[in-house]
Amino acid sequence: MKLSLVKHRYKTALQLSIVFFLLLAQNKSIAQKVQHSVEIQSPDKKLQVHIVQLPDEHITYSFKANGKELMTDSKLGLQQAKSKSEEVHWVNFFKKSVKSVWRPVWGKRLVVPDVYNEATIDLSAYQIKFRVYNNGFAFRYEGAKIDSEFTEFKFAGDYTAWYYNGENANIGPEKLSKATGLRRPVVTIKADNRNFMAIHEADLQGGQPLILQVVKNNPNTFAVDSKRGQAWRVLMYGQTPGALVDSHLIELLNPPPAVDKKTGKIIDFSWVKPGVALWDWRINGAVTDKGFKYEMSWPSWKRMVDFASEQHIGSLVLDADWYGPEFNKDSDPTKGGKVEQVHHLINYAKEKGVGIWLYLNDVGGDAYPLEQTLQQYGRWGAVGVKYGFMKGSPEQKNVRTRMITRLCAENHLMVDFHDDPVHPYGQMRTWPNAVTREFCQAQSDGHQVFQPSTFVTSVFVNMLAGPLDMSNGAMDMAQKGRVDNSMPVPTTITAEAARTLITFSGATIIPDIPENYRKYPSLLQFISSERMPWKESKTLDGVIGEYIVMTRQASTGDWLIGAATNEQGREINISLEFLPKGTYKAMIIQDGQDADFRSNKESSRTTHLEVTPKSHITLKLAPGGGGCVLLQKK
Repeated sequence: MKLSLVKHRYKTALQLSIVFFLLLAQNKSIAQKVQHSVEIQSPDKKLQVHIVQLPDEHITYSFKANGKELMTDSKLGLQQAKSKSEEVHWVNFFKKSVKSVWRPVWGKRLVVPDVYNEATIDLSAYQIKFRVYNNGFAFRYEGAKIDSEFTEFKFAGDYTAWYYNGENANIGPEKLSKATGLRRPVVTIKADNRNFMAIHEADLQGGQPLILQVVKNNPNTFAVDSKRGQAWRVLMYGQTPGALVDSHLIELLNPPPAVDKKTGKIIDFSWVKPGVALWDWRINGAVTDKGFKYEMSWPSWKRMVDFASEQHIGSLVLDADWYGPEFNKDSDPTKGGKVEQVHHLINYAKEKGVGIWLYLNDVGGDAYPLEQTLQQYGRWGAVGVKYGFMKGSPEQKNVRTRMITRLCAENHLMVDFHDDPVHPYGQMRTWPNAVTREFCQAQSDGHQVFQPSTFVTSVFVNMLAGPLDMSNGAMDMAQKGRVDNSMPVPTTITAEAARTLITFSGATIIPDIPENYRKYPSLLQFISSERMPWKESKTLDGVIGEYIVMTRQASTGDWLIGAATNEQGREINISLEFLPKGTYKAMIIQDGQDADFRSNKESSRTTHLEVTPKSHITLKLAPGGGGCVLLQKK
């Protein structure tokens, strides 16, 4: 009995010892699981980014919003050309907080808070700098030549995503688990009805623009596939998709305007004048009721300038072939074609208070000295350059885009890049003359893919990158007789006007002739009232791929509301609580009762009301339709 008892007690003590040592080992393992860590909160403390280094030297980060984990165990780090096998050790980290404001030359609003918390992680081979704002976070690698990245975006669930897709309709909605291959940003992600995110980049100083690779055998994860990308990696966040649209995170991650090397002073961009612009490319071939046929030459240009002056529209864009066939290397962009007519036009338009944009592409830009060409345009008095068909890899395009933007700034020229340009990444803060680009399927070129649902997806995907030239605003919905792409417009005239407001751009380029705008005086008044720079902008409501409601305050103080829907008709109730105190005259333009983008595009109706901030306005949107509201204080 005693011997048995002793054995039992010894066995029990041994078991307890084993448990003790196992617990001790487990606790030691837990302690060793994280070698180093740092947490960064947003200024409002609602967002948290947690960065850790594990014993194997790997660094990861995770992200929470309002206590909900949205990203987890996402890799960080560089694979460097000269040190692929070298271990990277965590040395130290430093924190700081910044509270400032950005007052853009033009943008979505006049004053933008620039408030964030920052942590710089000092590693043995390079640094990782994190910034956390109230609406997202960003990080970049500093102090090393970048070869390739280990960077990942690993989401905590099988969320729904939409993707930029070049000159095609966006990809999505699609579950993250269904994605394959390479994806191009912007990637917009819905975790649930209160959590929305978007992946993009900012301040791409050099290297390849961002490309994402779906990681096999690692669910819901993207890896950075780009090589040598020198940029901020950005995760935008909002509790609504509209909060992503209203964000300035991409611009804020770019530096302020550069210093002029000649004067040593910050470059003055007060000459940049954003606004609505007429366009001569789509008018070509249009015939008025009185028999005048529009062409891309002086008689038509003069009519367009007169109309622009009458309606306080700031400029007219001349498109290709004004200096000769655009793809002919013998077409001289300073001496060829209709150059004498253009000289006359610029001088005439200047007297009328209207600016003239000039088209140029890589054929003319390569065959003739580009720097001298842009200097010449500046001397002539042009206000902008529309640059098309740039050749080369995305990396080469980015270098050339940055160079052209700088040269245009030196010659007081705004610039609009077309034909598969490098994606915007916030350049408008450093170079406010970079007013727009065709980072989308412009609807006048792509009626075959540009359906109502395309628009109400693109504004939540493409437009998060920056200002878009989408060429909305047609009033002739049949487009018969047009020389280029004479296809019916797949929407209603009311939606067309609304889209000119909804689409953020420093040059809202509208594609029709004066006579067609005059047929719809209420819609013309709405478009003419889009005076920039905007004082304020706010997405009032919206669902990705379904509808959007946007309001902007013009430089005149007038408020405008634009609403657009997909192929489904709907009724939208809009609260006017965003208005300052007072009484306002409201001009409300809606689709007609019988309107439909497939059968009756031109039907619309206009009503007038007096409203206050306590009022609500109900808009009935036809299938593929929209609504416009102009609010003027009494």
